[in-house]
Amino acid sequence: MNYFLLLGILIVVAGFALRLNPLLVVTVAALVTGLIAGLPLLAIVSAFGKAFNDNRFVTIIYILLPVIGLLERYGLQERARILIGRMKGVTTGRLLIFYLLFRQITASLGLTSVAGPAQTVRPLVAPMAEAAAERQNPQLDEAERERVKAFAAATDNVGLFFGEDIFIAIGSILLMVGFLAQNGIHLEPLHLSKWAIPSAILAFLIHGARLLMLDRRLRAMSGRMAISDGLDIAARQSAGRGAEP
Repeated sequence: MNYFLLLGILIVVAGFALRLNPLLVVTVAALVTGLIAGLPLLAIVSAFGKAFNDNRFVTIIYILLPVIGLLERYGLQERARILIGRMKGVTTGRLLIFYLLFRQITASLGLTSVAGPAQTVRPLVAPMAEAAAERQNPQLDEAERERVKAFAAATDNVGLFFGEDIFIAIGSILLMVGFLAQNGIHLEPLHLSKWAIPSAILAFLIHGARLLMLDRRLRAMSGRMAISDGLDIAARQSAGRGAEP
């Protein structure tokens, strides 16, 4: 056994201990391990290319996230807030219900990477939902801001999870078909996809109701704060009149 092959593990441990760039550390460790194993450089590069093509999340890490970072630096979130501020009648719940519908429809067509926490929720959906919440309740506190952001992320998860199973070529459907076939139960992918539609509809109705309840909560909090402010003003005016000679 060639114990020098374990050098790649040592590089990973040392790189993480020194807090170097994880992607760079893993890449160097893979290159070193491949060269020690006697693989030609072309074969190692080819393996990297195959992994890049097979795992779409690598594209997000290397390409999409830097692009989103640049857009945010040049005011993407601020422009999203301004856009929502100009749209009358848009509430946090209505906005997220529309996004939930969009997410479910695109996921049911197999377009699972069109949106997501990194692509849309953080740079667009969450700031827009927060801006709508600020219009509903101008005195929005930090806890409610975090609640709105959590609802934005949850909306994306619900839309993807219950929408993707409608697409017959998604990995979860093929996994279930293969597992059932191994146990003597033969089903077509279309059969499973068809029965995923009621679950998606129920998920939309249930989460949509939760979003409407969020709107109601924001309106109620705004009303309570307005009453509290009115009482404070009345108390100060009453105290001022009492102090007069």
